[in-house]
Amino acid sequence: MSFTTENQPGVSAAVPDATRGFVFNHSMLRIKDPQVSLAFYTGVMGMRLLRKLDFPEMKFSLYFLHRAAEGEAAPDDVGERTAWTFAQRGILELTHNWGTESDPDFKYHDGNAQPQGFGHICFSVPDLDAATAWFDQNQVTFVKRPDQGKMKDVAFIKDPDGYWIEIVEPARLKALGR
Repeated sequence: MSFTTENQPGVSAAVPDATRGFVFNHSMLRIKDPQVSLAFYTGVMGMRLLRKLDFPEMKFSLYFLHRAAEGEAAPDDVGERTAWTFAQRGILELTHNWGTESDPDFKYHDGNAQPQGFGHICFSVPDLDAATAWFDQNQVTFVKRPDQGKMKDVAFIKDPDGYWIEIVEPARLKALGR
């Protein structure tokens, strides 16, 4: 028998038939300056920009980023790529409300200051030590390094807007929670 779910109070043991085919597609973060955030997510985190959508009547833009698997490619046709984007797993949507980049006092709540709410997004990496060295080389701000705190082998960095990003090497987490 193959694993389906851990059993905890509130967990449905069966997947409702009506949800078959549902895919968790993306999470959205609001950003102050798209040029700064895009440089971070493409240049430091290795994501690719799949689509930018502008909404002039509402004065905002959406940027959809993805970290493709080796050999995976998005369609060249804009319409096909848009549909493909909304069918993927692990998309990061960055939302820019026009004008925020010009306001030196503007800042979004990162979810980790009081009152806490949103916590973080997470990237898994093949080599945590190499990733840590890469982040140091790129002067990325650490919230927690892998050797700090009670939970070892887990790092937290900040993006340009102060959002926390957890960095894990899956092979190091086998004993987590045991």
